[in-house]
Amino acid sequence: MEYNVESFTLDHRKVVAPYIRTCCSLQGKNGDIVTKFDLRFTQPNQEFMPTDAIHGLEHLLAHYIRDEDLQVIDLSPMGCRTGFYLSVWGDIQPAKIKIALENALNRALEATEIPAANEIQCGNYRDLSLPGAHQFAKQVLEKGFSLNVFGENNN
Repeated sequence: MEYNVESFTLDHRKVVAPYIRTCCSLQGKNGDIVTKFDLRFTQPNQEFMPTDAIHGLEHLLAHYIRDEDLQVIDLSPMGCRTGFYLSVWGDIQPAKIKIALENALNRALEATEIPAANEIQCGNYRDLSLPGAHQFAKQVLEKGFSLNVFGENNN
């Protein structure tokens, strides 16, 4: 049996990170819309974030992205450690996600500790790096997110 996994249909050799792209917008049987985004921080198959850095950045972004004008369902790191998936309620445009993500990353750079970095709130609280999270937040903000997955930066 063959499954249609959206991210497996993307040619990872041709994309140019960092970028933000809409993976899909799905409408439920009651009319609710959920939109999922690919927030790519590093170039696939060339660079990845160490586990402690992406984990730390996940905690920071999960915290700060919810302060933005979005109805966040979930923010999850990609298994390949090149970025995150963000799911939100509604039909949201990538440009709005870009602004919210940049705001959250700027706040993450100011953080002096990682939220929920304890054994009660996190299942692997010892594997978090604030300096690593800061490194990748700074790196991606300096490069700027494109809204074109194949490379034309439109900051």
